[in-house]
Amino acid sequence: MKITLNGEVRELAGPTVTDVLMQIGLGTAKVATALNGAFLPAGTRATTNLKDGDALEVVAPMQGG
Repeated sequence: MKITLNGEVRELAGPTVTDVLMQIGLGTAKVATALNGAFLPAGTRATTNLKDGDALEVVAPMQGG
């Protein structure tokens, strides 16, 4: 399926957000996710299926001071 991942159109197998995170190497990383502009809690990623045209944003927390 084609989704927009962090602003870039990508062809990914999915079908869930967790599957996509595994495919891009962030399966165990602490990240925040948004699907089509809405925050997606970590607990729902495994049951949230993606479809063609969806926009997924994945953001890693940054430390600084």
